[in-house]
Amino acid sequence: MAEQIISFDRMEQAVGLFGSFDENIRQVQEKFRVDAVSRGSELKVVGEPEDVDKAVRAINGLLMLINKGEELSAQNVRYVLSMVEDGKDDQLGGLTSGCICITSKGKPVKPKTLGQKKYVEAIRRNTVTIGVGPAGTGKTYLAVAMAVTAFRAKEVNRIILTRPAVEAGEKLGFLPGDLQQKVDPYLRPLYDALFDMLGAENFQKQHERGSIEVAPLAYMRGRTLDDSFIILDEAQNTTAEQMKMFLTRLGFNSKMVVTGDVTQIDLPDGKKSGLVEAVRILKHIEGIETVRFNEKDVVRHKLVQDIIKAYERSEEERKRR
Repeated sequence: MAEQIISFDRMEQAVGLFGSFDENIRQVQEKFRVDAVSRGSELKVVGEPEDVDKAVRAINGLLMLINKGEELSAQNVRYVLSMVEDGKDDQLGGLTSGCICITSKGKPVKPKTLGQKKYVEAIRRNTVTIGVGPAGTGKTYLAVAMAVTAFRAKEVNRIILTRPAVEAGEKLGFLPGDLQQKVDPYLRPLYDALFDMLGAENFQKQHERGSIEVAPLAYMRGRTLDDSFIILDEAQNTTAEQMKMFLTRLGFNSKMVVTGDVTQIDLPDGKKSGLVEAVRILKHIEGIETVRFNEKDVVRHKLVQDIIKAYERSEEERKRR
C-alpha cells in the first residue's frame, strides 16, 4: 500500500474539490480504487502505488481547474479522470480558456473539453470549419455561440442557420400546417440555441429585421451570402449535390460552420452523405479545417458516452462478421 498527502492553500479548494455530498471525490475514489481521507487542510490518498499516483494526478488536475475559477461538475470531473486514465493529464492546462459569449441568463459559454477548444479555435482561424462527431459534443451550440459573438461584435451583419429537412423514419407530409410549420420541428434545436444565447424577445426582434434567419437548406439555393455567419447543422443528411450547393453560397466577409454525425445518416439507402464526401474532397484546401470529436467530448449525461461506445462496439462487430 502507498499513501500521498495533498495540502490545500484555502478551504474553498477543499469545498470545491469534494463537491456536493462529496460527489466529486467519490468519483475519484471509485475510478482509481483508492481511499481519500480529509484531515484539516490536508487530504490523504491511500491505495496501490499506481492507483494512488493516478488519483493524485486527477486531484491536482481538478485543483488546477478550481484555481482558474472553474466550477466542478460531474462532466468535467469525469473528463479529467478520463484524461488521467489515458495519460494525457499534462494537456489539462490548455483546457481552461476565455469565455466565448454570455447567454441571455448571464451564463458564460466556454469549451469544456480539449476537442471543443480545438473546434472553437478552428472556427476563429478558418473561413470554413467542419465539425464531425457524435451527439452531445456541443458542435451546434458552440457554433451558434461563435456566431452570436461575431454578430454582437459587428464582424458580420447576419446569422444564417440551416439544416436539411430529412425525416428520421417519419414523413413531413403527415405533419399539420404549411411548409414553414412542417419544417420548424426540424429547425427547433437551432431555435433553442439562439433563444439561450439571445433571449426569446431579442431573437424575435432580430429575426423580424432579417438579421437572423433559420431556414431549411432548400431555401439557400441561388443565394450569395455576404457578411454572414452561416451554420449548416445535421450535414450528414445532405446529398453531395446539396453540400456543394451550400458551400458555394459563401460570400465575402463570411464564415461557414458545417456540423454533423456520420453515424446518424437518415438518407435513403444508396445515397452518399454530402458531409462524408466534403470531408474527403476538401481536406487539403487552405482556409477549410475539419475537427473530429469523440465520445470523450460528450458533455451530456454520462449514459450518452456509454450509449455511443456501445453502438461503436456493435458496429465494429457487425463489420467483422
